[in-house]
Amino acid sequence: MAFQPILDLHTGRPYAYEALVRGLQGESAATVLALVNDGNRYQFDQSCRIKAIELASSLGLQDLPDCKLTINFLPNAVYQPAACIQATLKAARQCEFPLERLMFEVTEGEQLDDPAHLVNIFEEYHRHGFTTAIDDFGAGYSGLNLLARFQPHVLKLDMELTRDIDSNVARQAIVAGVVLMAEKLDILIIAEGIETQAECDLLSDLGVRYM
Repeated sequence: MAFQPILDLHTGRPYAYEALVRGLQGESAATVLALVNDGNRYQFDQSCRIKAIELASSLGLQDLPDCKLTINFLPNAVYQPAACIQATLKAARQCEFPLERLMFEVTEGEQLDDPAHLVNIFEEYHRHGFTTAIDDFGAGYSGLNLLARFQPHVLKLDMELTRDIDSNVARQAIVAGVVLMAEKLDILIIAEGIETQAECDLLSDLGVRYM
């Protein structure tokens, strides 16, 4: 497992670290996820949550001021939100990891048979004090329709919207619109995949603080 930093440009400190699955020999997430199927999806999802909390705790993430651990989850692996969260709660208790420092994000790229099910999951996570996020916003199946039904704490802009945004007027206009929408809905925006100073500066000018 690897940990990707999400930085707060205003403070220069990490806002969160995102836990990213890797193979035992360093294989990519795509390689690992290609092995997930209906028969092992639930166990894979549960194992990743527990490993992320245990490893982050052993590395001292909870000692960083207000820094969150963000964990991706597979909504189609969650058959009943209240029951499926129990292993996560147990791992957090055993590791003395504060629940309010956990953020759960769902990728927009996973097709959902029942969007209402995801809303139920998010509502259950809110009840436990977790931060909720939609990952890869602008690239998947649900988009604005999901956002109209449920407002997470965080939207993570897909890299297709942020890559070379400094030289792409259309991407600038789209991101500016998303930022305005997020402000009205009291949602925090995180820009993914920022690789150049020019991308960073342009996004900062648009009001994006976290990258």
